[in-house]
Amino acid sequence: MNKVIVSAKTVEEAVEEALGRLKATRDQVRISVLEEPRRGWFGLFGARPAKVQVERIASTVNPVEQGLRFLKEVLSTMGLSLEVEVRKEQESVTFDLRGEQLGLVIGRRGQTLDALQYLVNIVANRGAETRQRIILDAGGFRERRRKTLQGLADRLARQVLRTGKEVRLEPMSPADRKVIHTRIQAVEGLTTYSEGEEPERRVVIAPKK
Repeated sequence: MNKVIVSAKTVEEAVEEALGRLKATRDQVRISVLEEPRRGWFGLFGARPAKVQVERIASTVNPVEQGLRFLKEVLSTMGLSLEVEVRKEQESVTFDLRGEQLGLVIGRRGQTLDALQYLVNIVANRGAETRQRIILDAGGFRERRRKTLQGLADRLARQVLRTGKEVRLEPMSPADRKVIHTRIQAVEGLTTYSEGEEPERRVVIAPKK
Protein backbone atom coordinates (compact mmCIF):
# COMPACT_ATOMS: atom_id res chain seq x y z
CA MET A 1 0.00 0.00 0.00
CA ASN A 2 1.61 3.25 -1.17
CA LYS A 3 -1.32 5.68 -1.02
CA VAL A 4 -4.27 6.24 1.32
CA ILE A 5 -7.11 8.72 1.61
CA VAL A 6 -8.19 9.40 5.18
CA SER A 7 -10.91 11.53 6.76
CA ALA A 8 -10.73 12.83 10.32
CA LYS A 9 -11.85 15.72 12.48
CA THR A 10 -8.74 17.77 11.66
CA VAL A 11 -6.11 17.70 8.94
CA GLU A 12 -3.45 16.80 11.50
CA GLU A 13 -5.43 13.84 12.81
CA ALA A 14 -6.04 12.60 9.27
CA VAL A 15 -2.35 12.86 8.42
CA GLU A 16 -1.29 10.99 11.57
CA GLU A 17 -3.75 8.18 10.85
CA ALA A 18 -2.52 7.94 7.25
CA LEU A 19 1.12 7.78 8.37
CA GLY A 20 0.19 4.97 10.74
CA ARG A 21 -1.47 2.99 7.98
CA LEU A 22 1.50 3.43 5.66
CA LYS A 23 4.00 2.88 8.48
CA ALA A 24 5.89 5.91 7.23
CA THR A 25 7.28 9.21 8.49
CA ARG A 26 6.52 12.67 7.09
CA ASP A 27 9.76 12.86 5.14
CA GLN A 28 8.80 9.66 3.29
CA VAL A 29 5.43 10.85 1.97
CA ARG A 30 3.66 13.51 -0.06
CA ILE A 31 0.60 15.04 1.66
CA SER A 32 -2.35 16.57 -0.21
CA VAL A 33 -5.29 18.16 1.59
CA LEU A 34 -8.38 17.22 -0.40
CA GLU A 35 -10.93 18.89 1.87
CA GLU A 36 -10.54 21.29 4.76
CA PRO A 37 -12.75 20.56 7.79
CA ARG A 38 -15.91 22.62 8.27
CA ARG A 39 -17.69 22.97 11.60
CA GLY A 40 -21.16 23.64 10.16
CA TRP A 41 -24.00 25.70 11.63
CA PHE A 42 -24.04 25.58 15.41
CA GLY A 43 -21.66 22.65 15.14
CA LEU A 44 -24.51 20.48 13.84
CA PHE A 45 -25.53 21.11 10.22
CA GLY A 46 -23.19 21.02 7.25
CA ALA A 47 -20.21 19.80 9.25
CA ARG A 48 -17.49 18.19 7.16
CA PRO A 49 -14.35 16.29 8.24
CA ALA A 50 -10.91 16.95 6.84
CA LYS A 51 -9.82 14.66 4.04
CA VAL A 52 -6.20 14.09 3.04
CA GLN A 53 -4.35 11.97 0.55
CA VAL A 54 -0.96 10.69 1.72
CA GLU A 55 1.30 8.98 -0.81
CA ARG A 56 4.61 7.31 -0.17
CA ILE A 57 7.45 8.86 -2.16
CA ALA A 58 9.63 6.43 -4.10
CA SER A 59 12.93 6.27 -2.21
CA THR A 60 16.18 7.14 -3.95
CA VAL A 61 18.26 6.16 -0.92
CA ASN A 62 21.00 3.57 -1.47
CA PRO A 63 21.45 1.86 1.94
CA VAL A 64 24.92 0.52 1.11
CA GLU A 65 26.27 3.91 0.04
CA GLN A 66 24.58 5.66 2.96
CA GLY A 67 25.91 3.14 5.48
CA LEU A 68 29.42 3.20 4.01
CA ARG A 69 29.53 6.99 4.13
CA PHE A 70 28.45 6.98 7.78
CA LEU A 71 31.00 4.29 8.70
CA LYS A 72 33.86 6.24 7.13
CA GLU A 73 32.79 9.38 8.99
CA VAL A 74 32.82 7.49 12.31
CA LEU A 75 36.25 5.98 11.60
CA SER A 76 37.60 9.41 10.71
CA THR A 77 36.18 10.89 13.93
CA MET A 78 37.89 8.07 15.87
CA GLY A 79 41.16 8.93 14.16
CA LEU A 80 41.42 5.51 12.53
CA SER A 81 42.88 4.95 9.09
CA LEU A 82 41.19 1.78 7.92
CA GLU A 83 40.15 0.43 4.53
CA VAL A 84 36.64 -0.94 3.99
CA GLU A 85 36.12 -3.92 1.72
CA VAL A 86 32.50 -4.28 0.59
CA ARG A 87 31.22 -7.80 -0.15
CA LYS A 88 27.71 -8.49 -1.39
CA GLU A 89 26.24 -11.75 -0.13
CA GLN A 90 22.90 -13.35 -1.00
CA GLU A 91 20.94 -11.77 1.84
CA SER A 92 23.34 -9.18 3.24
CA VAL A 93 26.27 -6.89 2.55
CA THR A 94 29.49 -7.14 4.57
CA PHE A 95 31.72 -4.16 5.37
CA ASP A 96 35.06 -5.77 6.27
CA LEU A 97 37.53 -3.37 7.89
CA ARG A 98 41.22 -3.77 7.08
CA GLY A 99 44.20 -2.13 8.76
CA GLU A 100 46.49 -2.14 11.79
CA GLN A 101 44.14 -0.63 14.40
CA LEU A 102 41.36 -3.18 14.30
CA GLY A 103 41.49 -3.88 18.02
CA LEU A 104 40.06 -0.43 18.75
CA VAL A 105 37.07 -1.16 16.49
CA ILE A 106 36.51 -4.73 17.69
CA GLY A 107 36.57 -4.07 21.43
CA ARG A 108 36.15 -6.67 24.17
CA ARG A 109 34.54 -9.82 22.72
CA GLY A 110 33.48 -7.76 19.71
CA GLN A 111 31.20 -5.44 21.71
CA THR A 112 32.43 -2.25 20.02
CA LEU A 113 32.08 -3.87 16.60
CA ASP A 114 28.52 -4.99 17.42
CA ALA A 115 27.55 -1.50 18.61
CA LEU A 116 28.99 0.11 15.49
CA GLN A 117 27.22 -2.45 13.28
CA TYR A 118 23.92 -1.57 14.97
CA LEU A 119 24.43 2.16 14.26
CA VAL A 120 25.52 1.52 10.66
CA ASN A 121 22.32 -0.46 9.99
CA ILE A 122 20.11 2.26 11.48
CA VAL A 123 21.71 5.04 9.43
CA ALA A 124 22.02 2.96 6.24
CA ASN A 125 18.30 2.13 6.16
CA ARG A 126 17.01 5.56 7.13
CA GLY A 127 14.57 6.57 4.39
CA ALA A 128 15.24 3.42 2.35
CA GLU A 129 12.32 1.69 0.66
CA THR A 130 13.76 -1.80 1.16
CA ARG A 131 15.76 -2.73 4.24
CA GLN A 132 19.34 -3.86 3.64
CA ARG A 133 21.09 -6.00 6.28
CA ILE A 134 24.70 -4.92 6.76
CA ILE A 135 27.28 -7.01 8.62
CA LEU A 136 30.31 -5.18 9.98
CA ASP A 137 33.46 -7.30 10.20
CA ALA A 138 37.09 -6.55 10.99
CA GLY A 139 39.79 -8.66 9.40
CA GLY A 140 37.70 -11.82 9.57
CA PHE A 141 36.93 -11.40 13.28
CA ARG A 142 33.36 -12.74 12.91
CA GLU A 143 34.52 -16.10 11.56
CA ARG A 144 37.27 -16.44 14.18
CA ARG A 145 34.79 -15.59 16.92
CA ARG A 146 32.30 -18.12 15.56
CA LYS A 147 34.90 -20.90 15.60
CA THR A 148 35.99 -19.97 19.13
CA LEU A 149 32.41 -20.12 20.36
CA GLN A 150 31.78 -23.43 18.62
CA GLY A 151 34.86 -24.87 20.33
CA LEU A 152 33.60 -23.56 23.68
CA ALA A 153 30.17 -25.09 23.05
CA ASP A 154 31.74 -28.47 22.22
CA ARG A 155 33.83 -28.51 25.41
CA LEU A 156 30.92 -27.50 27.63
CA ALA A 157 28.62 -30.00 25.93
CA ARG A 158 31.00 -32.82 26.86
CA GLN A 159 31.14 -31.49 30.40
CA VAL A 160 27.36 -31.39 30.80
CA LEU A 161 26.97 -34.88 29.33
CA ARG A 162 29.62 -36.20 31.72
CA THR A 163 28.37 -34.51 34.91
CA GLY A 164 24.65 -34.22 34.19
CA LYS A 165 24.76 -30.65 35.55
CA GLU A 166 23.78 -27.54 33.58
CA VAL A 167 26.36 -24.85 32.80
CA ARG A 168 25.84 -21.09 32.60
CA LEU A 169 28.03 -19.19 30.16
CA GLU A 170 29.20 -15.60 30.48
CA PRO A 171 26.90 -12.84 29.17
CA MET A 172 26.96 -12.69 25.35
CA SER A 173 25.54 -10.69 22.50
CA PRO A 174 22.48 -12.08 20.67
CA ALA A 175 24.69 -13.11 17.73
CA ASP A 176 27.10 -15.02 19.98
CA ARG A 177 24.26 -16.71 21.84
CA LYS A 178 22.82 -17.86 18.53
CA VAL A 179 26.11 -19.60 17.69
CA ILE A 180 25.99 -21.53 20.98
CA HIS A 181 22.31 -22.45 20.60
CA THR A 182 22.85 -23.68 17.04
CA ARG A 183 25.90 -25.75 17.96
CA ILE A 184 24.23 -27.47 20.92
CA GLN A 185 21.10 -28.29 18.88
CA ALA A 186 23.14 -30.96 17.10
CA VAL A 187 24.11 -32.67 20.38
CA GLU A 188 21.73 -35.42 21.44
CA GLY A 189 20.64 -35.26 25.06
CA LEU A 190 21.27 -31.53 25.54
CA THR A 191 19.21 -28.39 25.30
CA THR A 192 19.87 -24.67 25.70
CA TYR A 193 17.98 -21.61 26.82
CA SER A 194 18.77 -17.98 27.55
CA GLU A 195 18.21 -16.21 30.86
CA GLY A 196 18.64 -12.70 32.22
CA GLU A 197 18.20 -9.27 30.68
CA GLU A 198 20.44 -7.48 28.21
CA PRO A 199 23.33 -6.84 28.41
CA GLU A 200 23.71 -9.59 31.02
CA ARG A 201 21.69 -12.19 29.10
CA ARG A 202 23.46 -15.55 28.90
CA VAL A 203 23.09 -19.09 27.54
CA VAL A 204 22.50 -22.09 29.79
CA ILE A 205 23.42 -25.57 28.52
CA ALA A 206 21.43 -28.27 30.28
CA PRO A 207 20.65 -31.99 30.03
CA LYS A 208 17.37 -32.78 28.30
CA LYS A 209 14.70 -33.99 30.69
